[in-house]
Amino acid sequence: MTTPTYEIRAQHTATTVTVYQAYAPAIGLPAAREGRFPATWKRDRMTWIKPSFLWMMYRCGWGTKNDQETVLAVEITREGFEWALEHACLSHYASGIHPDHATWKRQLRETPARVQWDPERDLRLNPLPHRSLQLGLTGEAAHRYADAWTVSITDVTDLAHTVHAHVRVGELDAARALLPEERPYPVPDGFLRHLRPELPVGPAPDRVPST
Repeated sequence: MTTPTYEIRAQHTATTVTVYQAYAPAIGLPAAREGRFPATWKRDRMTWIKPSFLWMMYRCGWGTKNDQETVLAVEITREGFEWALEHACLSHYASGIHPDHATWKRQLRETPARVQWDPERDLRLNPLPHRSLQLGLTGEAAHRYADAWTVSITDVTDLAHTVHAHVRVGELDAARALLPEERPYPVPDGFLRHLRPELPVGPAPDRVPST
């Protein structure tokens, strides 16, 4: 069965959805220990959350990149996740969604969340022909994420390293068996219409890069 190009896939329950981030130990370790982000976590800057474990591994190099050594699984409310999607704007201009560049730029300034669709990754972190959602939160959305939506924070760095160790020696079945179960996330028909451009997989124009 072919995976739709634009589809949210995540580990989720009836009330929560799990997203991933990676931080320096000074932020990641106390966040996991306390189950909430510490005061040093900057609520006034944009933060990007990723429902895909493997895309997070691609971004943080399996937890080896500088200031991304601690990989966190952040369980947030579905209500909050869907609020962010509803109040998000695409991070790049799409003619089928935005009437013109000026309208897109205005929406980008005014909305508290933005969405990128980047190629999903396989166990070797090669790109796949379907996209993975990246959700950027700023302003009100970032504050809600840290202080209202977060249900739990778990340090999954050891899991990242173990999966990577299996991949390095070619034990892909063993690595795959350890991956979080990510299933299509149910949304009402038309809910993602403002975020689902019909573009071929590849670099999108006018992209605002995630960090």
